[in-house]
Amino acid sequence: MSKEKTLRLILGDQLNYKHSWFEEKPDPLIQYVMMEIRSETDYASHHIQKVLGFFAAMREFKNHHEKKGHSFIYLKLDDKNNHQDFAKNLDEILQTQKFIKFEMIESDEYRLDQYFKKYLKTLDIELEINGAEHFLADRNELEEMFGKKEKYLMESFYRRMRKKYNVLMHEDKPLLGKWNFDTENRNKFPAKINIPTHKAFHNDVSDIYEMIQKSKIKTIGNIKNPKCFEYPINRKQSLEILDYFIENLLIKFGDYQDAMSERHEYGFHSRLSFALNTKMLSPLEVIEKAEAKYKNNSIDLEISQVEGFIRQILGWREYMRSFYWIKMPGFAKTNFFDNEKQLPKFYWDGKTKMNCLKNCIQNSLDNAYAHHIQRLMITGNFALMAEVHPDEVDAWYLGIYIDALDWVEITNTRGMSQWADGGGVATKPYISSANYVNKMSDYCKNCHYDYKSKYSKVGDKKEPCPFNSFYWDFLAKHKEKLSNNMRMSMVYRVWDKMDTIEQELILRQAQDYKKNLQKL
Repeated sequence: MSKEKTLRLILGDQLNYKHSWFEEKPDPLIQYVMMEIRSETDYASHHIQKVLGFFAAMREFKNHHEKKGHSFIYLKLDDKNNHQDFAKNLDEILQTQKFIKFEMIESDEYRLDQYFKKYLKTLDIELEINGAEHFLADRNELEEMFGKKEKYLMESFYRRMRKKYNVLMHEDKPLLGKWNFDTENRNKFPAKINIPTHKAFHNDVSDIYEMIQKSKIKTIGNIKNPKCFEYPINRKQSLEILDYFIENLLIKFGDYQDAMSERHEYGFHSRLSFALNTKMLSPLEVIEKAEAKYKNNSIDLEISQVEGFIRQILGWREYMRSFYWIKMPGFAKTNFFDNEKQLPKFYWDGKTKMNCLKNCIQNSLDNAYAHHIQRLMITGNFALMAEVHPDEVDAWYLGIYIDALDWVEITNTRGMSQWADGGGVATKPYISSANYVNKMSDYCKNCHYDYKSKYSKVGDKKEPCPFNSFYWDFLAKHKEKLSNNMRMSMVYRVWDKMDTIEQELILRQAQDYKKNLQKL
């Protein structure tokens, strides 16, 4: 009688060390398969650090579990028997090694979800699809809560999740009687502030780097030294960076989570998103550690710091994932404002005279990182008002950030940042003039442009900031679509009160800049 062998597939973003598969004792009849393949490196132009991070973390995951006695088939990118495609590799393995059962964890990306649904229909063996055992909300949580609506409220979802997991709660009420401390989380960095150095690792990924170069994979961005890769690549390092954040940075996270500066690349941010999105960390353990820190140190640690951090994970992250599964695939084609322009070249090289964009883009190119306000209110804000096609913006965000996976990128970019869905994710477009940039950053001080000026005037020492004329031009152009939005009514009243000549000068300035978008 032949032995019944099972093959289990693990994708690059399924590095859950605590998955129930690995709670089982190693079984010689169960083999795991992982692959580094061109179909995943090439469907978008990824940041070099993103490719390095995923491959390094995958190899660490495999090595860890092999030491525990689990058996792995691991295909490196340059292996001669690697067909660079999931289906082709799986077919060969299943047939040559005579497996009688195939198991996998459900994919979190619609693209791969559909790919594997199609592929599994071709297999004539026993199949089993397992859950991710990672997220705190079900795929259909939003639909269960709100029904089939066009729009949902994140705040209502967030409160539901707080109650569901008993986070920052006293019985059925929020601690201190308040659900949300967002209004206390919008401070600019003072001139002098002590921000602890961020924890960085020195992982040697030079062998993977050389393999990528030899394979001629098209990547974007930079890496200073492949022998000192700074992001965590295994669970041990992920826990270390989590503990470091809790002990050193959480205390001021809430206050300055929206702040931006030339002087501080990361501020008080955790840089946990790569570890979370690859599932080396679970959201619940991150939340529980933050909450425990508050409860054990409530005199020194204000609830506004902790709530602001937890809201991003328990609220926004879970909300976006559930929203994704309700709205795909149609969501990926939305373009509410009919924007058609290409992304300016400076998004790829950082060469722009706009200091805010230069800093945020260069940080993205150098570190595969920018925090949520830099993404939303600088690079995203500009792209929307410059009338860039959402496909272009999606491709850039998906490629350039180390934490970018489709389920979290497209909802934040196409939904919140570009408002391409017409208000499904956010109640109003997140656009602003230079006034907001100056309010929340020090970028405007050293800029070529004048953040106070809307249009060119005789005697000006500086050119007017493009954000200003773009802002009013955007509002004027889309008045029919936006004027009935209650959250936009005040700004339209300001526009309507402007002198007609001033309006014309602003709109003319915007058009002049848009004609020379690449040179700004």
